[in-house]
Amino acid sequence: MKLSDELPVDHRLAQVYRIGAGLCGAILLTFGILGFTQQLSFFDTSGDSIAGLSTNGLLSLISVVVGGLLIAGAFVGGNVASTLNMTIGTLFVLSGFVHIFILDRPANILDFGMPNVIFSFVMGLLILTFGMYGRVTGGLPHDNPYWRRRHPEQAEQEAAAARRSAVAGGRIGG
Repeated sequence: MKLSDELPVDHRLAQVYRIGAGLCGAILLTFGILGFTQQLSFFDTSGDSIAGLSTNGLLSLISVVVGGLLIAGAFVGGNVASTLNMTIGTLFVLSGFVHIFILDRPANILDFGMPNVIFSFVMGLLILTFGMYGRVTGGLPHDNPYWRRRHPEQAEQEAAAARRSAVAGGRIGG
């Protein structure tokens, strides 16, 4: 199954994926750029903070790269943005779990504090939700391309019935 086959380019869900990727990408990019403007040391763990989150040069770099990826995904849109959102959202949530266990330890090279962990969880769930919107649920409408992909026989039956209805409507009206 190719992801590019599931969602038409002009489908309304593509806007949700684009908005989510662009919004979250802009937040991360801003955080990273603010870190660079403070000229933070790359591996410093002294507790420098920006917007209430502790940071260092490495975390700023990662924020800029991930923010840039999300913004690029917003420009591409469609399944690329959705899949990118789901992947990055999952990585953020996993990062939150990892960093909760390495707080106040030498392995904490990104200088995470508890506010960073909470931010990682919240941002991860937000990005993940934007990526999963309209793709992962049991109650998808029958015109949803993901529903049609999962139920090809029923989708074909409904499409054939719609074609017969259109042909019959054309004969009566014509």
